[in-house]
Amino acid sequence: MSKSKVYYTSMKTSFNENLPQKLERLIKTAGIGEIDFDRKYAAIKIHFGEPGNLAFLRPNYAAVVVKVIKELGGKPFLTDCNTLYVGGRKNALDHMDAAYQNGFSPFSTGCHVIIADGLKGTDEELVPVEDGEYVKEAKIGRAIMDADVFISLNHFKGHEATGFGGALKNIGMGCGSRAGKMEMHSAGKPSVNQEVCIGCGRCIKICAHDAPSITNRKASIDQDKCVGCGRCIGICPTDAIEAAGDESNDILNRKIAEYSKAVISGKPHFHISLVIDISPNCDCHAENDIPIVPDVGMFASFDPVALDLACAEAVNKQPVIAGSQLDHMPHVHHDHFIDSAPATNWKSSIEHAVKIGIGSSDYELIEI
Repeated sequence: MSKSKVYYTSMKTSFNENLPQKLERLIKTAGIGEIDFDRKYAAIKIHFGEPGNLAFLRPNYAAVVVKVIKELGGKPFLTDCNTLYVGGRKNALDHMDAAYQNGFSPFSTGCHVIIADGLKGTDEELVPVEDGEYVKEAKIGRAIMDADVFISLNHFKGHEATGFGGALKNIGMGCGSRAGKMEMHSAGKPSVNQEVCIGCGRCIKICAHDAPSITNRKASIDQDKCVGCGRCIGICPTDAIEAAGDESNDILNRKIAEYSKAVISGKPHFHISLVIDISPNCDCHAENDIPIVPDVGMFASFDPVALDLACAEAVNKQPVIAGSQLDHMPHVHHDHFIDSAPATNWKSSIEHAVKIGIGSSDYELIEI
């Protein structure tokens, strides 16, 4: 079997070519034009950045991808799914406000923003995962599954639970509905922080299984009746209902790989990672720490697994930035991501993704 091709270019520019032009040359050289976009809906999965975080990808990069897809006859849209946790992207209205606040408008990118799992994170499609070890049916945002072509545009950075966030994290976790995200993060079911609960009863009205009840003006959830759909999390006005978040990091990574398989199986897909502003934590944080290593460059591939591995290995070749989180950690693992977040093991995601057949760890890096 031939090696997967991963294309790479540095962030070095010239008077004749700026970074957006370089990104365009990269994705065209990597073969995005081999996909039939003619009159096809193309979902560009991106993270719009939690308000307060400044490490997310600038909309200028998204505009390049949109431009190329339109030139190829496609109908692109930028998309993400609502978050499971409390924050500025928990419902579609706040999520779109965050996207516009961070510069992702039709005027700056050339296309519209669609929140794939709807107003409250419940508009999902159940997608079978062939040979899934942990997930039998992935819960994916409907607009993503409705698209004809899937493109991931990733900010490659560290992550406190998965080791790093790259293509697989952007696809698997990012495309999961609220219930899907809870399935990946949790082996249990949601519970109520009664100090925050106001006893409004909205969780009772939204639940189809009679799991919530109110006693002394405080809600509780019957774990035997609860099916873990996450709808109560989305409806709670005080964010009193919380996911368990008790899944091990290795299993979390494997579930993300299986969710990624649900998203990309059966449709054309292409993946782009920008290894810049490599913050130690996810762009879901409302803040970003200084990068742990210098900017590396831009990568693209049809294989999201090879892409993630190429990016990780490129980061591990970089020097540590003085004063960063990584600089303050013991360097005992000889791996920047594990040294930065010692409870993580990013290789578990790569290994499982290879096992379930969505990509290869054998790649050829082609510099342009």
